[in-house]
Amino acid sequence: MTKKEIVKVISEEIGLTQLKTKEIVQKTFDAIVDTLVTDKRIELRNFGVFEVKKRAARKARNPRTGDRVDVEEKYVVTFKPGKEMEKRVRNLEEEAARLKAAASQPQVSAPAALQPQQTPPAAQQTPGSTQGTPQVGTYNNGSYPSGTQHTP
Repeated sequence: MTKKEIVKVISEEIGLTQLKTKEIVQKTFDAIVDTLVTDKRIELRNFGVFEVKKRAARKARNPRTGDRVDVEEKYVVTFKPGKEMEKRVRNLEEEAARLKAAASQPQVSAPAALQPQQTPPAAQQTPGSTQGTPQVGTYNNGSYPSGTQHTP
């Protein structure tokens, strides 16, 4: 989801214009970033904690050449989700596992009496045949004789 989509959802929910909602969302993001820069930590109840941490200098390898590379220390932003977010994501995982289990179960086919009847090929009418009047079906506001193929 993008910021634009978030703005659209919120503006529809609370009845503000998208322009005003975008301004509020951007100000919220700016406040989070400003707090991280000054205080190095921001805690949003039921959402999570953003924290600035210093990652130590280390030696690494260039994956293409295999050469050793020195990586300088740097500051990174970490995020630890809150209890409410953890709970909702865990429910998502459980739902996915339940759907996977249901999909792996063998499916029982319907009895022959419940399966749709098919018309034998000899009884089907072909386009241009003179046996009776061709039936007309509608497709996307256009009419096409039955038996003709139309792809949108």
